[in-house]
Amino acid sequence: MKIEIRKPITPKEWDDYYNMRYNILRKPLNQPLGSERNDGDLAGQHFALYENKIIRAIARLDKSGEGISQVRFVAVNTESRGKGFGKLIMNALEVHSENGGNTKMILHAREYAVDFYLKLGYTKIDKSYKLFDVLQHYLMEKIY
Repeated sequence: MKIEIRKPITPKEWDDYYNMRYNILRKPLNQPLGSERNDGDLAGQHFALYENKIIRAIARLDKSGEGISQVRFVAVNTESRGKGFGKLIMNALEVHSENGGNTKMILHAREYAVDFYLKLGYTKIDKSYKLFDVLQHYLMEKIY
């Protein structure tokens, strides 16, 4: 098994990346195609985890302030969950952030993902917002 974490390169890889973002993060909330993209995609750093050249997990890393990175749009293929891919991609984001001189990572975790981030060493700060007035999110942070 060959694991590779990198930015999508080819048009097909970008299509797979955004399709995963839509199918996992937006479609279950009855949002329209296109809602998986935003203006931050131009400046954000995109990460995709490939297992034997098949995309299994994605995430985006944004600059959120002096010394602070923000994780956004984390998703793991449904059939790939429980295999450690989420942890691997989060580790790659943290290493990249720290190597870039940041000392803190923040994210807004979906309610069902809070425990995952707690296991990775994040601290739950407070409720942040309800996505589409449906899904509660929590501000979390990790200082390194």
